[in-house]
Amino acid sequence: MPEIGREDRRQFLKVVGLTGAVAAGSEFTLSDLRGEVEGETAGELAAMGEAIRSDLVGTLDAGLLGSELASLEGQIERLPELRAMGVPAEDSTEYQTLAEPGWAIHEHLVEVGFFGSVEEHLPEFTPEHIGATAREFINTAALASALVELGYTEEELTSTVVNVVNNKERLAMWVPTKNIPAGVEGFDPENIAPLHQRASAGVLLWTDYLDTYLWQNEVLLTETILDNNYGDLKQMYAGLHLLASAAEDLAGSQELSDAQLTAALSAGAAMMIVGQEDLTNDVMRITDEMRAPRTGGA
Repeated sequence: MPEIGREDRRQFLKVVGLTGAVAAGSEFTLSDLRGEVEGETAGELAAMGEAIRSDLVGTLDAGLLGSELASLEGQIERLPELRAMGVPAEDSTEYQTLAEPGWAIHEHLVEVGFFGSVEEHLPEFTPEHIGATAREFINTAALASALVELGYTEEELTSTVVNVVNNKERLAMWVPTKNIPAGVEGFDPENIAPLHQRASAGVLLWTDYLDTYLWQNEVLLTETILDNNYGDLKQMYAGLHLLASAAEDLAGSQELSDAQLTAALSAGAAMMIVGQEDLTNDVMRITDEMRAPRTGGA
């Protein structure tokens, strides 16, 4: 997981609106902040969630989402096993297996127009929306506790949320499809998927590639790179779990409030985006300084 320093924590607390006694401490977890942050924008988040709920009621398959979410949770609990495995064998499909339930959920959400509705009703990643989402996520114990039950520690969740909030500039580069200028880099916006769909598919495509990539690049890998791979996957799959949980809640129990639904969708996408960008920098783009020492030869 990303290392979070004192300055990172100070910047995060500023974004979520905490500058008093709580902010004076250099160490905290999300649980420490629960009840300390104000949800003054919850009304705006609730309106967004209500609009998404209105669009999608009756379209989602509760049975499929419930079953595949349970499978996804089983795969997330296997992440420590994958780290312990180290470099996959030549014919390994362990990482592809990790992604399988995520693909089933993703394809169903594409089929029913879920991602289009989410993009239509949620704003861009502005500092204000990121701050409001973080405050709602912190104050919704159920969202964090579901991840704790899957093996995430309080420190890992705190690191993930602080990392997302402090990377608001990177998130701002992921714009809704409607805001992409025609012809940019030769792409027709008509052929570009909604933002949350791009985030979800990116996580799954990177995961599918890891069996082959790690095996082919074994000579370059260090224990630090493998640790970073594990931490970045945990960030990405925390986000995917939030997105899938929000969809499953919409289809079934509807225990999340409209504001909490918005927080789960926005925080989930942000975690998936930051996590996969970290993965490319930590694991895929190995520099001479990062790589394992050369052995033998000149």
